[in-house]
Amino acid sequence: MGLGGCIILIAAGAILTFATDWEMEGVNLDLVGIILMIVGLIGVTTFSSIARRKRVVVPPTTPVVGQEPRRDGYSDGYGV
Repeated sequence: MGLGGCIILIAAGAILTFATDWEMEGVNLDLVGIILMIVGLIGVTTFSSIARRKRVVVPPTTPVVGQEPRRDGYSDGYGV
């Protein structure tokens, strides 16, 4: 579940808890809304901690033996 899904869960839980006055036999909609908001908050914190750890690792470049390094036109004195 991505960040958008977590935000939708929080919004749906808030709507069920604070914006409705429905009465269902055997179902407490306030409790269902609070559970949805808690699950959404757990998802947001998990998603943000995973996104913070995700890094791109670039392997170091090593020159091939026997090849001259590429000249960019500035380091050899012609571009100065």
